[in-house]
Amino acid sequence: MHFELTPDQKDLQDQIHRFAQAEIAPKAEELDRKGEFPVELFQRVGEMGVMSIPFAQELGGMGLGVFESVLAIEALARADQSIAVSTMVSMATGLTVARFGSKEQKQQWLPDIVAGRKICAIAGTEPDAGSDTGGFTTQATQLGNGQWSLSGEKAYITNAGTPISLFTLILAISSPKDAERKKFSLFLTPNDARGYTRGKGYNKMGWRSSDTRQLYLDDCQLGEDSVVGELHGGRHLLHKGYQAARIWLAACSLGLAQASLDHALTYAKERQAFGGPLGKLQLVQQMIAQMALKVDTARLLTYRAAWQIDQGIDDMGALSMAKLGATEIGTEVANLAVQVSGGWGFMDDCPASRYLRDNRICTIGDGSSQIQTMLIARACGLDVDFT
Repeated sequence: MHFELTPDQKDLQDQIHRFAQAEIAPKAEELDRKGEFPVELFQRVGEMGVMSIPFAQELGGMGLGVFESVLAIEALARADQSIAVSTMVSMATGLTVARFGSKEQKQQWLPDIVAGRKICAIAGTEPDAGSDTGGFTTQATQLGNGQWSLSGEKAYITNAGTPISLFTLILAISSPKDAERKKFSLFLTPNDARGYTRGKGYNKMGWRSSDTRQLYLDDCQLGEDSVVGELHGGRHLLHKGYQAARIWLAACSLGLAQASLDHALTYAKERQAFGGPLGKLQLVQQMIAQMALKVDTARLLTYRAAWQIDQGIDDMGALSMAKLGATEIGTEVANLAVQVSGGWGFMDDCPASRYLRDNRICTIGDGSSQIQTMLIARACGLDVDFT
């Protein structure tokens, strides 16, 4: 088994890392404090070609694999997890259209997304239902003129309300209200669609400069050409999107874990205490060593899962291990970075404080740690009930 990146992969990783450290990292604290989505900075990420990495060349992409996109997301998150997650959500949403959308949908909606000029969102979660997609209540009613009318609410949605948001993929019940079993469809909903409004952005613990808000649909009328994929097949597509996002969320936590280790190492070398550098103290060395071990574990899990996806290996257990392992490790390593930082670590202007706040949501979104644990148990051959 080879663990070395190819020269092209290494070059891609280095280019994005240098860009992120020069243009994103110095602004991360200010972005966190202001809580505003950085339009120009996101578009600079697009100019670097990050968004285009996994898209086919005929769609304007680089035609590379999931592995290369993981390298890119990791490098962005090492500088700022907020902009990394904004990028990965738009990437995952765009790829859903690229994989399952019609030719017309791809031609109309993807060019600006692939280029990173615009951003897009996918909306499943509702105020009373998250991982339990069967509990969603947003209703799509088929009208007699070939139109659909959508009504309902979505909650905790990323990317839907920025100045450059283009569309949102919205999952809604498409079977009749009196149907014995719910069926869902995925609707491509332009941001300027009548009856579709975005609520005020949430006040969040972390990811403060990413856009997260509630969505409202009140008789939002869309044409039948807005359905992505097969009619009534939307729940499957949403789960596919969530699965794709898991590897990138693992990469987000991996990048943040590496940033936490970077911070702790620098601080331990520079901070003077008890007659010498803090890093001379054995218990500080122990924390640093634990952090290094955890970061390497997260990287191996994440890279393996990404490589398997590109090889066409369907291994849900490995994907869930990457998501569970990397996101939990991100929080553990950020917490140790706070501890190494001492009293400063408790302050908002300490990077480790931001890392700990940012990563907390990673163990919840795109399938919580508890859901991933159940999926791993199922992959091990145990009978797991997801009713």
